[in-house]
Parts: sequence; structure tokens; C-alpha cells
Amino acid sequence: MKIRFTKMHGLGNDYIYVNTRLNPLPDPEQAAIRWSRYHTGIGSDGLVLIGPSDKGDFSMRIFNADGSEARMCGNASRCIGKYLYEYGLTDKTDIALDTLSGIKLLHLEVNDGHVETVTVDMGIPTGIRPVDLGNEYPYAEGVAVDMGNPHLVIFVDDITRVDLPTVGPVLEHHPLFPGRVNVEFVQVLSDNEVRMRVWERGSGITQACGTGACATAVAAAFTRRCGKDTSVHMDGGSLRIRWTGPGSRLFMTGSATKVFDGEIELDEP
Repeated sequence: MKIRFTKMHGLGNDYIYVNTRLNPLPDPEQAAIRWSRYHTGIGSDGLVLIGPSDKGDFSMRIFNADGSEARMCGNASRCIGKYLYEYGLTDKTDIALDTLSGIKLLHLEVNDGHVETVTVDMGIPTGIRPVDLGNEYPYAEGVAVDMGNPHLVIFVDDITRVDLPTVGPVLEHHPLFPGRVNVEFVQVLSDNEVRMRVWERGSGITQACGTGACATAVAAAFTRRCGKDTSVHMDGGSLRIRWTGPGSRLFMTGSATKVFDGEIELDEP
């Protein structure tokens, strides 16, 4: 049995997208593991399923490269907006997307039939607090933020000196976060601009992370390093984040890119 898929990325954060109305997947966890491998599979940071919803216009389920299921992904939600419109599944430019972390509202900027940018209402950030990581860890302090998934933001003076492959997995499994955590390292460039690198829970180093960029902007504002509008520059590109403070909704704006369409055998070894 062949499954049709579309490879897309948001600033280099790449996923395999499957419309489950046409291509049901009985075991998405194992498919995510097999298909995400770059040398023997399609190659990606994970698998995203697009399906029906009785709460919104469409639903999203996302599985990391290790098969674990994530609650939310900002980059994937922007890609889904582009997919839905450009593949003719909807003609709406405002879409309610049902995720494990609740309904996310997508606003599409369309030009000549193509989606140029997507703004996502990411909801109200919660769990914002400074955390003491302990002296036995490479970094002693951070800021915890929940964007529908857990994040740990650590501010550094020079991001080029961060040994991400070494410290990322250590902090992902910090005992303060029993369900593991996404880790962002951030260098402040100005009062409205930061540079960020990310170690994603279940996927490792990725080119960008939408919820991570949101958490970064929240942590920067919370610690008074930045204001309410922040450009977050990542390895794969930049996102604009607008957040006016505790209790307010956060809005993320950025691009989405289709790479290619393809087919793959469902029972691939």
C-alpha cells in the first residue's frame, strides 16, 4: 500500500505531511521513526497528520523523529495552513486548527493563489517562571515557558560557544521536567531582536522551532531583555513574535515552504 505525502518546512524545520482522509495511517509512531531517517527514509524532523475535526476546521497530530507525539508545533501549523489552501482543501484564509494543545487560529496572507505568510494565534503562554537548574548542570539558570509544549530558555552572551549536541540532551532530560523539555539558547542582539538555537524534545537539533521562538520572545520580555515585538533569528530563518505581556495572546508570523510530493510504501522495512 502506497501513502502519498508532501514534504514541507518552516524555516528548515521539516516534516512529512499526510492527509489522513485519503491516506489513513494505522501506526504513525513507527512511520515517523522509519520515514524520518535521512539515509534510509524520506528524511525529516517528524511526521504530521492532517485530519478532520469536530472542534475546528481541521486537526493536526505531530510525531517527532523518535516516534513520540508532540502537543503542538508552530512551524508545522504554518505549513498546514499553506497545504490546506494551496491543495484546495479549503478556500478560507482564517482556519481553526485542532491540536492537542487546543484550537489554534491561522490567518493566511495570500497573493495570486499562493500563501506567502501565516500568522498563528498561539494562545496565552503559561508557566512562565525562572528556574534554578542546579550547579551540577552546564547552565545554572533558565526561564520555563509553556507554549502548549514545555520550553526551557537559557540566555547566553555568545551563542557560538554553546556546545548544543552535548548540553541539549542533558537539559532535555533535566529532572525538573519529567516529560522532557525543549531547550532554547538565546543571545540578545537588541531590544527587539534575538538569535536562538534549539534542541527539540524528541528530535534533537533542528533548523527552527516555532513554539521555541515564541517561548524565547516570552522569556526575553519576562526578563525585560526585549519588548512586545521581537524578531527571533534561527539557523533556518526568522519569525516575528508579538506578545504584550502576561495574560495576553501571542501571535507568530512567518513563512512556509513546500519541498516536494511523493509516495512511500506503508510496510517499508
